Formats: sequence, structure tokens, C-alpha cells
Amino acid sequence: MAWPFSHSSSMCISLVLLLLVCLASQSCNGLNSFGFDIHHRFSDPVKGIMGIDMLPQKGTRQYYVAMAHRDRIFRGRRLAGDHQTPLTFAAGNITYQIADFGFLHFANVSVGTPALSFLVALDTGSDLFWLPCNCTSCVKGLKASNGKVIALNIYDFKGSSTSQNVLCGNNLCEQQSQCPSSSDTCPYQVNYLSSGTSTTGFLVEDVLHLITDDDHAKDSNTPITFGCGQNQSGAFLDGAAPNGLLGLGMRNISVPSILANQGLTSNLFSMCFGSDGYGRITFGDNGSLNQGKTPFNLRASDPTYNITITQIIVGGNVADIEFHAIFDSGTSFTSLNDPSYIQITQSFDSLIKLKRNSSSGADLPFEYCYDISPNQNIDVPTLNLTMKGGDNYFVIDPIVTVTGEDIGLLCLGIMKSDNVNIIGQNFMTGYRVTFDRENMFLGWKESNCYDDKLSNLPINRSHSPAISPALAVNPEATSNPSNDPPNHSFQIKPASVFMMASFLLLAIL
Repeated sequence: MAWPFSHSSSMCISLVLLLLVCLASQSCNGLNSFGFDIHHRFSDPVKGIMGIDMLPQKGTRQYYVAMAHRDRIFRGRRLAGDHQTPLTFAAGNITYQIADFGFLHFANVSVGTPALSFLVALDTGSDLFWLPCNCTSCVKGLKASNGKVIALNIYDFKGSSTSQNVLCGNNLCEQQSQCPSSSDTCPYQVNYLSSGTSTTGFLVEDVLHLITDDDHAKDSNTPITFGCGQNQSGAFLDGAAPNGLLGLGMRNISVPSILANQGLTSNLFSMCFGSDGYGRITFGDNGSLNQGKTPFNLRASDPTYNITITQIIVGGNVADIEFHAIFDSGTSFTSLNDPSYIQITQSFDSLIKLKRNSSSGADLPFEYCYDISPNQNIDVPTLNLTMKGGDNYFVIDPIVTVTGEDIGLLCLGIMKSDNVNIIGQNFMTGYRVTFDRENMFLGWKESNCYDDKLSNLPINRSHSPAISPALAVNPEATSNPSNDPPNHSFQIKPASVFMMASFLLLAIL
């Protein structure tokens, strides 16, 4: 989840991360069904934590350009019996969508003894959980233009009484070929596609502090294998996930896999993406009984949350186009190849009753943008993706608004891809999404992330830790009892979108 920004953009991104780090500095405590709150980097609650309101506002041209840059970088990261209570992070199950990091969500996690808190990016498109650790190349602090310095927590392997080396003979060591012997410490390296972005170091085991995600909130200190990130490069030094990244992918090294293999939760988790920047993540939650479902397309060599879309409906235009796409919480905006990209954009263009802006493509990541004026009522065509199995995925808000001095634009929030199809976070907004690796399907249900009731499954004790969940048999998709579109309006009033704001610049130490 790294992204290349201009110097000013990266400093502003660091500021938002700084806000998250303040959240992470709160004390943490963690068993069974576990979760955390998630925050978007642009959310008002996150900005309010430090009393900073002079950040780039959502809706400005700079906001969308920066997030598109970030997406291009992260797209290369490896796309290249018992009834247990769900689990979440000890600091809570809230996640934060932080403005300066686009549509990404972050959670406050605590690790080690004594517990140390980190604000980590949540990424379903990669597997490894890593933290800045005894590092020679990493972001160690942020300096505001007013001179105030906030230090970021750095994990100290020797400073935690519960830490252990992970040896090369461990089945979670994926770079055994780099080891002189099985008794050596296991190294790791994750390379990201763009701008020389990478993290390298060695694997460690230490306690991740979790709690049950219920009214009792019992602690659970859970041994977790993660990366001690000694050297970060590229975008990670420019403000992208400077305090760590939590991979939520399908491989055995990911946190969901480790929790399931230890028998702590069922092999699934849910993430909720609220329209206000709040969200939630819960391990062991299998979603709602009447949620939509579609099976994962599994590749044992490179397992991802890949699904099949069989039909595109824009307004009244129906097209039977089948294609695969990856649900990736680490990508801000949805990006699609042709012919699905052409079908959606041209159908949208034919139905929207607005004048297309001819110059917006010069610096914005969106090709289809339209001129709007204040207080204008606009009917936006609906967008529905029919999934394999027949359930409908109604995109709740497919547009973005861009405003500033002498500019007012409405854009279709889809970018053209030159490689893999990705359903990004903007298409997940307003949904509670379930990543069910036990039964190998994706689930979804419209949610505001506040009123959900958790649902958990019995733990499958027969699941072998040595077997990747990606090797399970593909299930048949089941139909959603209700395929009605969500109850929401597609009318917007551009006067309510955020206007251009001045920047509070930060320098990374």
C-alpha cells in the first residue's frame, strides 16, 4: 500500500498518519471473535484527534491525484464443535479511513510486552504483517510546520520480553533458500511494483493483543508471526503506511490464517466501510444470513480474493460481460480493463445529463468527468455488478466530486487498468464485506457500520495449519434471498462537497 506523492502530498499524508499514530499511542489490551475500528485517512474524527483541520480536503483535485498515484504503486504488491466469539484488536474494532491516505483504512494494533501501539494500514491484497523494527531506513517521526515533532513507535525486538526469532526451518519462512541453515533466523523481503518500494528484514514471533468482539471484551494475548521491517524504501519513506502494514491475504503468513490455524477463530473475517470514514474489522465474523455471496476463484500458486462478475447494468443498459476482479482494500479506486471499462464508462456517459469536461483528464485519474455548478440537482445512473451465482452488487456511490477555485466536477470513480481488474475501496463503501476463507466466498451487505450484529461459526478443528485455505474446493454460489437494490438515493448536491483547503505541511524526519 505505498504510493508515490509529490513532496507536499507526502508530507500531508504523513500528517494524517500522524493523527492515526496518536490513536495508536493509546493503551491497548485482546480472544475468540476479534475486531478493530477502521479509520479512513481523510475522516473528520481522525483529523480531530490532534485538532488539525488544515488538511487537503476530500473532493479537491489534489486529493484524487494523490490517491491515484498511491494506487499505481500498491497494485504491484503481489496481486504481484466450539462456538468462538469473534476477535478484534485490543484497542477496539474501529478502523479509520484517513484523508491523506485516500480511501485506505487503518487500525490501531498493539504488539509485544510491554505493549506498543501502531497505526497500521489494512490490506487484503497482500499477506505479510510487518512493523518498522530496529530499522536503519524507516520513518521514525513527523515534524509539523509549527516545529512540533511526534515520534512514531518503532518495534524493538530485544525490548519485548515475549519476542522470539522465527527460524528458517519454520513452515512460515518463505525464503528458506536464502538461509545458510535451518537454525538461522528467517529473512523476508517484499517488493512493491513502483518507485523501488519494498520492505526487508527478518521474521519474529511476538504477542498481538486482541479482545473478544462482544460485550465481555476478554483479553487474548496471541502469538503472531510478523516482519521486523529493518529497511523500508520508496513510497514507505514518503508517508505510505509509515507505521506498518497488516496483510489480510490468503497465505498462511497472514494474521487471519494464523488465528484460524491456532484454533482461535473461524477462517474468515469481515470489514465494514462506512461512508463517514469509520469502519470495523472483525476476525471470525461470517457476516449476515441474507448477505449476497459469490465464490472465490482460487489459484494455489497465488491466492487472492478474486471473484467473477457476469453482467454489468448501468441505468437500463445491460451487458453480459464476464470478467474476473480482485477485491482489494489496499487500492483506493476501482480500476478495470476493456471491455468492462468501456461498457461502464460509455453507458454512464450516454445516460448522465451533464456536459463532459474535456480538460479534466490532464491531471485527474478519471477519464469521465462532468461540469457541475453549486446547488445543482443531479440524477446519477445506477451501477450494478451481477456476480457469479446471480447475486447483485449495487455500487452505492460510484461517483466522486472535485471542487476548488473555479472548478466543479463530477467524475465516475473508475480508472482504466492496463493489467488486473481491481474492485477498490470506493466500490466497497457502504458495505460490510465478508472474506469467508472457510467456505471460499465473498459476502456483502449494505451497512452503516454502527448497527451490525456479529455472526460467528463453529471453528473447524479439522483444518490443518499446513494446508493453505486457497487449496479448498470451489463452492457453488448461492443466491441472495433479497436482490433488491440498496435503499439510497443517487441525487447529489455539489454545494455540499468539500471546497479547496490550505495545506498544513509536514516534513518526515
